[in-house]
Amino acid sequence: MSEDYRRNNQSTLMVEQMVLMDIQKLLQSMQKDIKMYPLPNIDDIYDASRDIPREIFEEASIEANEDDVALLDTLNKEQQATYDDIMSSIDTEDRGLFIVDGPSGTKKTYLYRALLVTICSQKKIVVAIATSSVVTSIMPGGRTAHSRFKIPLTISNGAFCTFTK
Repeated sequence: MSEDYRRNNQSTLMVEQMVLMDIQKLLQSMQKDIKMYPLPNIDDIYDASRDIPREIFEEASIEANEDDVALLDTLNKEQQATYDDIMSSIDTEDRGLFIVDGPSGTKKTYLYRALLVTICSQKKIVVAIATSSVVTSIMPGGRTAHSRFKIPLTISNGAFCTFTK
């Protein structure tokens, strides 16, 4: 894990801290704490995310690639109309719920990616969630609903999930 960091940084301590922060993020995504393991402590001066909740830091760190930026110019008429409606609601801070429905192959994910890149470029937080891991793999920062909201995969008596605003 350290080889990539070592290329750009000569400080052994800095490289170690960056690797530890990566391990911490991986463990947090699995609802585990790095302090449960016999690893060196993370020095707060190296952790840029220490005062920001993990979920917000993760979502704010999503960067769009050039292909996603180009999507906006290639939306079809229906996609553009939906895009404009959703962005108008966001830009005016109106509250709204939008359901984009259509059969497979109608380029819904294409529209979602265009929306995600626009919203992220405005430094706003957008949470990309889908039920299919295939869809999440092609959306910037995409996560499955059960992963983001900690929804149990096995339903049993007493199983529950909680999430806050």
